[in-house]
Amino acid sequence: MRYPTSKKSDVVEELHGVKVPDPYRWLEDLDSEETRKWIEEQNKVTFEFLEKIPQREKIRERLTQLWDYEKFGVPHREGKRYFFSKNDGLQNQSVLYTVDSLNDPPRVLLDPNQLSSDGTIALAGYSITDDGNLMAYGLSASGSDWMEWKVRDVATGKDLPDVLKWIKFSSAAWTKDGSGFFYSRYLEPANVEAMDETLYFQKLYFHRMGTAQADDQLIYERPDHREWHFYPSVTEDGHYLIVTISRGTDPRYAIYYRDLQIPDSKLTELIADFDAEYSFLGNDDHRFWFKTNLNAPRGRVIEIDLQNADRKFWKEIIPQTADTMESASILNRQIVVTYLKDAHAAVKIFGLTGTFSYELQLPGTGTVGGFSGKQNDTETYFAFTSFATPTQIYGYDLLNKKCSLLWAPKLNFNPDDYETTQVFYKSQDGTQVPMFINHKKGIERNGLNKTYLYGYGGFNISLTPAFSLAALVWMELGGVYAVANLRGGGEYGEEWHCAGTVQNKQNVFDDFIAAAQWLIQNDYTRTESLAIGGGSNGGLLVAATMVQRPDLFGAVMPSVGVLDMLRFHKFTIGWAWIDDYGNPDNPEHFEVLYKYSPLHNLKPAKYPAVLLSTADHDDRVVPLHSFKFAAALQDAQRGHPPVLIRIDVKAGHGVGKPTSKLIDEITDKWAFLIANLR
Repeated sequence: MRYPTSKKSDVVEELHGVKVPDPYRWLEDLDSEETRKWIEEQNKVTFEFLEKIPQREKIRERLTQLWDYEKFGVPHREGKRYFFSKNDGLQNQSVLYTVDSLNDPPRVLLDPNQLSSDGTIALAGYSITDDGNLMAYGLSASGSDWMEWKVRDVATGKDLPDVLKWIKFSSAAWTKDGSGFFYSRYLEPANVEAMDETLYFQKLYFHRMGTAQADDQLIYERPDHREWHFYPSVTEDGHYLIVTISRGTDPRYAIYYRDLQIPDSKLTELIADFDAEYSFLGNDDHRFWFKTNLNAPRGRVIEIDLQNADRKFWKEIIPQTADTMESASILNRQIVVTYLKDAHAAVKIFGLTGTFSYELQLPGTGTVGGFSGKQNDTETYFAFTSFATPTQIYGYDLLNKKCSLLWAPKLNFNPDDYETTQVFYKSQDGTQVPMFINHKKGIERNGLNKTYLYGYGGFNISLTPAFSLAALVWMELGGVYAVANLRGGGEYGEEWHCAGTVQNKQNVFDDFIAAAQWLIQNDYTRTESLAIGGGSNGGLLVAATMVQRPDLFGAVMPSVGVLDMLRFHKFTIGWAWIDDYGNPDNPEHFEVLYKYSPLHNLKPAKYPAVLLSTADHDDRVVPLHSFKFAAALQDAQRGHPPVLIRIDVKAGHGVGKPTSKLIDEITDKWAFLIANLR
């Protein structure tokens, strides 16, 4: 391969007594003429390579054909109206609908596809008033985390004058009477360049309908705690404002509340220690229910009485079990709890006092989501999916314990042609790690199957069975699709998560390497036929694993990855990841990070074929990570396999990415693997 020239500067930074070269730091200036030229030249080389792959267009055609089916979101009711999303098939963005009865033809409430010609404006969030008459909604452009919020009259479909800006990582929490909503925002950046600078000092505001954003009431700020984030919600009875406060990505929160029935009342501290997760479920006047992992790493439900809020009076309602409590909600005066049992879903129903009632029979082994509603609602809705089941939407009657299929997609494939097996393998330290293996029925275990191994392993995120068109096409091509449930995730609760963080991060890479070795040892594949992939923290995973074991893989695909572990905390929201990664400014953490940082551990060697993916508008994991790593890896490659970087334009970290861009990206990834795996 002839790669574009990536100049080397003489930048050297001394960190904790260690001199660390950073020859490609000039690529951190994302908008410089030099960097833009580099992007253009890299994309030229990449797409010239991809366009020569004969199977590329057939892969695109099959993806497009399969993608063209109706996809429904889980409906929910507010007032007398139902709200749900639907994509007709190839629409770039799903459309939000409303209807008075789910048996009636729906009406379009918001179609993001009408807001841009290329589908790069996405609906990033919305919140409906209690009576169902007003909707606050946030729009994101080109994949950015920045949102602009507006308000729409549901009956007329017309926007009101209210417009709110400079919002990231916030929802809208309406008051009971719909007079306004609480939200969090940052100060207006001084200039365009400042929009990508490190984000601190979020503030909590109240916006009253019909007023300018400049007149919004500041509810709370903590200039002494620049990293605090505020997530507001209002209790169903309208009595209290609940503010969940985080200070990073670690699920350890503080909880404050405010009595909204007392004018100008102040926030009151309820839980201040950031010692555990506390997810507010609901209340009965002054009795509050929370899902927590306090003294229960796999989760439990507790009750806190505001009139006796000292910890010694807290009551356990649903105790911890052997399975991980993933979510809980209060419906029909019962607690509906979703558990993870070896990374797949189980749903159980309890009384408000914690008495077990029954387990909901699910359609199969898979993943569920939904079960939202009001505390007295007798109906709710949920989604079910598995590796072979496209997302189906069900209604559930809590009074009669009856489940009904509401929407089931129709695709041009036969799920009976495929099979899923869950295996457990040993990591380097003997830890048992689960892995799902998916493929066409009847494949030979001859060690020659092209195999794609996917992982994440971080931030308490669980990888559960879910239908993927990308995976389906890969399996149609004869490939094996494997998903490893690594430490660092949330599959087995907080202990599993912590076992893959900070000074334990190497466990995650060891788990992934062991998964690859198991697939080879059990004759699914071989090194030349094995690819690994992952995005964001998963991009770090596959890059670090490749650097440690370049001999183990035939191809590697890190997407929007965190690859410079010594400077990740200096850009946008990167500081928040210190909970999982550690702080490079801490000498002990620095030693660990420097030892596995993908960028800093490259050396001249024969590396597998590599396709990095990133986007020019990614303001979460800024693309400089992928830029610098691509330049360094191209320089270090001593073998023949290509090292390419695919840089998407008008795109971000992935949320809200248009269908057309998703199809293009998957097409190029599978074509790259077909061309490079043997």
